[in-house]
Amino acid sequence: MFHPVSFFIGLRYSRSRQRTGFVSFITFFSISGILLGVTALIAVVSVMNGFEGELKKRILAIVPHVLVEVPKDDTSNWQQTKKDLSQLEFVQNISPIVEAESLVLSNNALQGVLIQGIEPEQEQHNLVFQHMLNGQLNSLSTTAYQVIIGQSLARKLDVSQGDKIRVVVPAKTIFTPMGRIPVQRIFTIAGIFNMGSQVDDSVIYMHKNDANKLLRVKDDEVSHLRLYLQDAFLAEQVVEKIHQQFPSLTARSWQTSQGTLFSAVKMEKNMIWLMLSLIVAVAAFNIVSALVMVVIDKQGEIAILQTCGMDRAGIVKIFIAQGVINGFWGVALGSFFGVLLALNLNDIMSVLGVNLLGGGYATQSLPVDLQWLDVLTVSGSALLMSFLATLYPAYRASLTQPAEVLSHE
Repeated sequence: MFHPVSFFIGLRYSRSRQRTGFVSFITFFSISGILLGVTALIAVVSVMNGFEGELKKRILAIVPHVLVEVPKDDTSNWQQTKKDLSQLEFVQNISPIVEAESLVLSNNALQGVLIQGIEPEQEQHNLVFQHMLNGQLNSLSTTAYQVIIGQSLARKLDVSQGDKIRVVVPAKTIFTPMGRIPVQRIFTIAGIFNMGSQVDDSVIYMHKNDANKLLRVKDDEVSHLRLYLQDAFLAEQVVEKIHQQFPSLTARSWQTSQGTLFSAVKMEKNMIWLMLSLIVAVAAFNIVSALVMVVIDKQGEIAILQTCGMDRAGIVKIFIAQGVINGFWGVALGSFFGVLLALNLNDIMSVLGVNLLGGGYATQSLPVDLQWLDVLTVSGSALLMSFLATLYPAYRASLTQPAEVLSHE
């Protein structure tokens, strides 16, 4: 098979054993370092992608993507506002809700929560109700004064389905013979959900009409319109459009309350990417040491090639080819083992008996989201580092003076 001369010689150098065993030793460990670095980077980035996806699914399933406050003079005629907002791009569904901060009391505990009064028929996009442990969403419509709470909150209150809890709204008060007291009512727990997130113990659901009765307002009033978007990360664009097209409306996105959490996760992901990339870079630049020693070892052969007519560019290509081929083997094997590790990480942890999530999450597995774009990015970056590492040794090889070298042969 035909090969360009420079590539052929570089390929032979990469496959042959050097006269100095230490050169072969460094070459082997530079390839092994790239292999381990690429493997670790692909596996860890896949796990970070999985954690980011789980946060998006679990938290944004409860937190409204966009929340539009209904003007106080339009709380009973919000249908037109809903119709206008439904024409916006990226808006998938709109549901009316009533929100209020409250306290829930059981016989054993007290907890502050956020009430969300909803119309169950409008909540088909709410992922919370796909994670019901007990009860059904429709029970909020069939029976008055029912409530659905999270499993974490149920544990804190020491209650279960069918038990009763007292819901108190400190901001709303009424006059009684004993003076002014907060409005309150007994609710029956109709269902328990488990999203596995921190909001499981901070949000409770009830029918909108029950919430309005608790807050002493008309049944047809709503405080907010909840917008479900095609992609929650488009929320800021939608909020900007609302402010432009409907200046009288006040809208806020989930990033107002939860944006710092996702920013922290993104920064952590970037820092892990940077640290592991430095490991790959260190391994790739070990190629410099190996190639410099090869150049010293091959001085005589370089001089002979030059006397046979090979120019400096040809000499440079020989050692670039050798370094890139070594780097390619490290990247190829590292990508293969990285993908294999990412796809089987939970099985490997199970066999080894390792629980990376801690004792409280023994039944949960690591979320792994292998994205091929990340694999290509890691592989391409490692190959680029390998190429850059070859430039200096290849340049040094091209400066060899045949007369000086061959005079000592």
